[in-house]
Formats: sequence, C-alpha cells, structure tokens
Amino acid sequence: MRTRCLIAFAVCLGLVACSSCHEASTPIEVAPELAAVDSLMWRQPDSALVLLLPCFDTCCGDAKFCVATATKHNRHYAHLLLAELLYKNDYGQSNRKDVLEAVPYFDSLTLVLGERPHASWRHCGLDPQSPKPNDDIAFLDARAHYINGVGYYEKDSVVEACKEYLKALDVMEDWFEEKELVKSKAQFIALTYTRLTVLFSDVYLHEQAIYFGKKSLDYYNRFRSMPWQKAWMLTEIGAHYDMIDRFDTANLLYKEALQFVSDTNSITYRDIVTHIAVLSYKMGDSPKKSIGLLHSIIAQADSNKEYYSRCMSIGEIYYHQSQFDSAWYYLNKAFHESQNNNSKKQAAEWLATICKAQGKDTDALEYAVFLVPFANQEENRSAIKAQLTELYKSHAQREQIRLHRLERIKDIKWLIILAGGVVVLMSYITILYYKNKKRKQRHEEEIKEERQIHEMQQKALSEKLKKSNEALQIAMQQFDVGSTHDKRTPNRNFNTFIEAPICRTILETVHQHCFKSKIDYINYKEYALTKEQLLALRNAADVNMDGYTFRLRKRFSRLTDEDVTYCCFYLLDITDADIAALIQKAYPTVCERKRKIKRIIGEDNNIGYYLRNFP
Repeated sequence: MRTRCLIAFAVCLGLVACSSCHEASTPIEVAPELAAVDSLMWRQPDSALVLLLPCFDTCCGDAKFCVATATKHNRHYAHLLLAELLYKNDYGQSNRKDVLEAVPYFDSLTLVLGERPHASWRHCGLDPQSPKPNDDIAFLDARAHYINGVGYYEKDSVVEACKEYLKALDVMEDWFEEKELVKSKAQFIALTYTRLTVLFSDVYLHEQAIYFGKKSLDYYNRFRSMPWQKAWMLTEIGAHYDMIDRFDTANLLYKEALQFVSDTNSITYRDIVTHIAVLSYKMGDSPKKSIGLLHSIIAQADSNKEYYSRCMSIGEIYYHQSQFDSAWYYLNKAFHESQNNNSKKQAAEWLATICKAQGKDTDALEYAVFLVPFANQEENRSAIKAQLTELYKSHAQREQIRLHRLERIKDIKWLIILAGGVVVLMSYITILYYKNKKRKQRHEEEIKEERQIHEMQQKALSEKLKKSNEALQIAMQQFDVGSTHDKRTPNRNFNTFIEAPICRTILETVHQHCFKSKIDYINYKEYALTKEQLLALRNAADVNMDGYTFRLRKRFSRLTDEDVTYCCFYLLDITDADIAALIQKAYPTVCERKRKIKRIIGEDNNIGYYLRNFP
C-alpha cells in the first residue's frame, strides 16, 4: 500500500513538472498591436499613447485589438503599457488596480521559466542561447516592478517604491548579461537608477543618491540618450557633493554638465549656472559676483516655479552674508509663492532666524507655526531613512556578491582556457615527438639498408681486386724471372698492404658507416683518423710495397706529403666521401685535391687503378 502511494505521488510530481515545462516552453502569443505600441513607446511615447488608448474602449469592434476581449497575457501587457505611457507623458497612474494584478502575473511567468543560467555557464560561453520570448518575459517582469514602484511613489510610499525599483534591477541583472543591456534595456535601467537617485535625494541620503546617480550615468552612456539627461544627472550628483562640502568635485561635475548643454536659453543651462554661482560663493569668490550672475539668470526665468527657485538661491547668499533686508525680500517671496515644500521649509527656517535677529517676534511666530508639522514629520522621515538605508545596504551586498561571482566565473573561464591551451600544447609536442621519432627510425632503416648494399658492393669489389692483384703478381713474377738486366726481387705485395692493421681498420670503418657526401663531415668527427694513424698508413705502403711513397715522390716531385697520403687512400679504393669523413675535410675540398693529383700524375680515368699498378 505504501509503495503504491509513493508511486502515485511520484507520478503527480512528474505531471506537475511536465505541465510546468510545457507552460514554460509554449510560446505566448503577443498581439501585434501591442508589440507595435511597445516599440514606438521608446521613441515617441506621446504617439504610442494615442495609438494604445482606443484599445481600451468598451466597444472596440472586430476591426482592431480590444483589451476587454484579449487573452490574459495581452490584457496584463496592455495595462503595463498604459501605465508606462501615462508616466512618460506626465499623467498619474489611473489603472493602479490593473498594475497590481499584472505584477504577480509576470512574476509567475518568470518563476515558471526559472533562473536563466547566465551566472555561471553563460559567462563561460557554455550555455546555449535561451529563446528570445523568455528574455521578453523577463524584461516585462522588470518593467512591471518598475511601474509599480512609480505608483507607490505617487502615493508617497517611498519604501515600497524603492523595493520595487530594486526588484526591477535584480530581475534585469540576474537574467541578462552586461553585454545584453543595451538600447531599450539600457534605457530602462538608466531610468530605474534615476528614479532611485531622486528617491534618495528627496530624503537627503547623499551617499546613496551619488551611488545610484553614477550607475544611472553609466547606463545613459550605453544608448543614444539626450544630452540634457546626462547634464541633469551630472548636476544632481554635483549637488549632493556640494551638500556634503566636497566643493571641488561638485565644481568639476557642474562644468562637465555644461559641456552637454548647447542651448544657453534652456532651463537646464540656467539651473547649472545657478549651482555654479552659489558654489563659487561657498568656495570664497566675491558675493557680489555670484549675486550679479544670479540676477542675470532670474531675469530669464520662464515660469513662476523657476523664478522662486532663483529667489531662494539669491536669498541664501544674502542670508549667509547677514544682509537680512535683502535676504528677507527674496526668501519671503519664495516662502509665500513657491509650491515646493522643501523650499518653503528652508525659507521659513532662515526667515525665522532673521526675525529673531531683528526682533520681529510677531513675524517669527508665523514661520514657527508653519514649521511645526515638519517637526512631527521628521520622526517619520528618520524611520523611512533607516528603512531605505537597509534596502541600500542589502542591494549593495547583493551587487558585491554578484560581482564577486562574476569575477570567480571569469577566473574559472581563464583557467579553463589556460588548461585547454596547455593540453593543446602538450598534444602538439607529443605529436612532434612521435613524428620525429618515426622520421629518425625511417632514416636509420634507410642508412642500414644503404650500408648493407654498400658492404655487398665493397665485398664484391674486394674479391675482384684480390683476383686482379693475384693476376698482377703472377705477371710481375714472370716479368722478373725473364728479366736479364735486373736480378732484384722488389717487395711490392699489394695484398700484404691491404691486410695491414691500419688498412683493415679503415676498410672496416668505411664498410660499417657508409659515409654520405651530402652530410656535413663534422657529423663524422668520431671516425676521424689521428696523425699517428695517417703515418701508419704511409708506413704500411712503404713496408709492403717497396718504399711506395718515396718512389711516388721521386717520380712526381710536385706531389706534397698530403697528396701522397691521399694516394695511399686511393690504393684502398675508397670514395671521396669516405676520405672527407676520415680526414675531416669538406667533400668539395677532397674532390678538388683529387683533380689536382690527377693533373700531376697525368691520369684522367681511374686514379686508384693507376696507383695500384704504379711501377
């Protein structure tokens, strides 16, 4: 019974797994109208919104795509696009409920797909490319979290908004490789980091705002972003360095931001110049110069919002210079007319200080009453700051772990490449070794075969020479017996000469090693004859052949001692290659010596035969 239950449970698990795999592998059909809107949104969000809104009509008809009759996926996709386009066109999120339903739907799709195995195998180049629809779903999931964060931010739920923005980044960075984060994906991540920069700026968490601002700037450089976007981000980062009194860094960032602004009549240009003017005052420049620059900027303001912002900047300098009347004039305007609560709060604090200094207690009461609610909010803001700081720390830790993992993977990749290179090199060396070994074996076999052939030829020649010498001796004996004018019996026994120890040594060495004319004589150095052996060769010729060398020199006076030594070698009928090896001379040198001896003796044919029969 228990076995049956286990089998049934295993079958159920298998069915669930198969259904999940089938759902993950089954492509989701996306309405072409929504795909067209999505493509247009990144370039012309206003036109994309106009194109999408009719799809939400209750009576769309059959002629066009209708959200009311769409599939579940296309319905959530359409609401995600609508929320994104409302945000990009500066409208509030009117489909908040539908966005909240879309987020878990896209999360479920990503969960079914599972984690994309890029963290290890893809970075090593070993993972096949995942199907593109899976990448699209992951991107939609990240966008859903991003736009959900926008909705939370519009309702002042900054902690929840921060969580959603960070979740969007986690999905993108866990699913895609760095090289894939380009174009619309890079634009999306840049916008997400920008939202985080603004969020942390609002609560004056400078370190975190600078970090996210720099990350955003990095992704702005990966696609064709507008120059004003880079200028704005550089100014925002510079402002935070300004607030933490790192004036030199702030000044460099402001000046770099100016390089991206070509229109000197734009509000972006005036914002940057305003920051530079106030900063120059903080860095010790003349207050008059900074205020003069701000007066020229405030005259160009094209809205009340910008005008009162410039009033705050001028009032700040007058306040720090203790010129309270002038400061009162500008700060009072900003306090009563500005719609920015942060500006109103700062103006109220400075105005309250001025009232105390000037004894205007009645006026000071107005500002004090205004500041009371902010004191209560500060406790809530401290709690929010603490939560945001923890979220930032968790994100930074995950980022460090991810970077460490990528570095480790990169090290493993290079280790694999290095090991592969070593294996290839060792294989190449092994192949070369065995090739050389086989080549050497073939060469030795060829030499052995040639040596055997040479020995057979030398043996045949030796027998022939022996018979020839025997016939010659018989003829000489007959000649000596018949001679009446010379009764001497000369000792010219050639056979005795070639049987001399030195001659046998030379002939055996030649027969065994088959010296080659094409091989350098240096390679035969171990077979070279010594001076004593060469002298023994000449003595053997003289002893056994009746003073052969003396008679040869007497007959041919132009022969040198070395020429006579060559003649002794020719008596043995060995080749020029053999002589070159035995006396360690170059083969051409031996050949030239042979030609010289032939010219002296006057013999053009077989010099060995002539010398053996020399009278």
